[in-house]
Amino acid sequence: MGIFVGGGGSVRGYGYQRLGPFDPNGDPVGGRSLNEFSIEARYRFGNFGIVPFFDGGNAYESSLPKGSDLRYGAGIGVRYYSNFGPIRIDVGTPLTPQPGDSRIAVYVSLGQAF
Repeated sequence: MGIFVGGGGSVRGYGYQRLGPFDPNGDPVGGRSLNEFSIEARYRFGNFGIVPFFDGGNAYESSLPKGSDLRYGAGIGVRYYSNFGPIRIDVGTPLTPQPGDSRIAVYVSLGQAF
C-alpha cells in the first residue's frame, strides 16, 4: 500500500496520516487509492490574509476510490506574506471525527498550499 491521507497537506482537522486503512495495532498502513478535495476562500489585506477552508477525503484499500466513507474537516487560517513566502497557520476541526481524533488540529508551514 502506500497512499496516506490526513493532516496539513490533505484533510486538515485530522492528524497526519490518520485517515484510511490501519493495521491491527492501530497504525496507518496507507491505501491503494484516495479521494481528496479542498475549498479555500483567500482574503488578503496588505501583508496579511485570512483563509476559511473546507477539506474532505479518505484513502481506501481498493485500487479504485469509493464515494463513501469520506471524512470532512473545516477551519480557518491566517497568512503573513513575507519576502520569502507566506507563513501559514491553519486551525482545523474534524467534522466527521473517529474515535481518538483530536477536536482541534493546528498546522504551521511556509509556502503556498498549492
